Amino acid sequence: MKQTIALIDDDRNILTSLSIALEKEGFKVQTYLDGESALIGLTRTPPDLAVIDIKMPKMDGEELLTKLRKKTSLPVIFLTSKDDEIDELLGLKLGADDFVKKSGGFSIKVLVERIRLQLRKKNINSIEDSKNVIAQGKLRLDPSQLECEWEGKPLPDKLTTTEFLIVQELAKRPGIIKERSQLMDIAYREDTDIEDRTIDSHVKRIRKKFKKVDSNFSAIETRYGSGYRWNVS
Repeated sequence: MKQTIALIDDDRNILTSLSIALEKEGFKVQTYLDGESALIGLTRTPPDLAVIDIKMPKMDGEELLTKLRKKTSLPVIFLTSKDDEIDELLGLKLGADDFVKKSGGFSIKVLVERIRLQLRKKNINSIEDSKNVIAQGKLRLDPSQLECEWEGKPLPDKLTTTEFLIVQELAKRPGIIKERSQLMDIAYREDTDIEDRTIDSHVKRIRKKFKKVDSNFSAIETRYGSGYRWNVS
């Protein structure tokens, strides 16, 4: 069955060129010109992944992502036209899984590879050792459904695929320090351009999501100069 990619961008030329490229790669494509119509369409007919432009009329990409994250862990790749890091850092806080910059020679080939990477991560349940439910203290993880519970309650804001992989890696070996480079290898298996601060941003957002169900959440411990570990105390 073909996987479906949703493209949300107010530039018709970009939508057309990306649609043609993705269809040639064997994907089905949904297109939207603004965030409002995209929110309705993505809710009614969920795709396998969404590529969202940050700057759009009616509802920009940041607002769209915020609304989506209340309902779904759908993989999202942001398109950003800026060369600085502001959009990227904000997007990570909101729950974006990856970024591709339009400026400086926009590469459709790079975007297609990033899409394939995120889809492989989404299908992690096909990996043999990810089939088992992980129960660690108050935590329960179901890798086959990418579901996470704390004290028997699902998180109000679902973990993204990347966030889930980070929590899973820490929780399955409690007390063991995981360096940022190790977490990057798990969360971004084939992407060598990810930097340390990206993992820090993900961990910050993960903590925020857990604190919505437990204000005293402290299971993820920062080991300064080393990385992170799942606190067994």
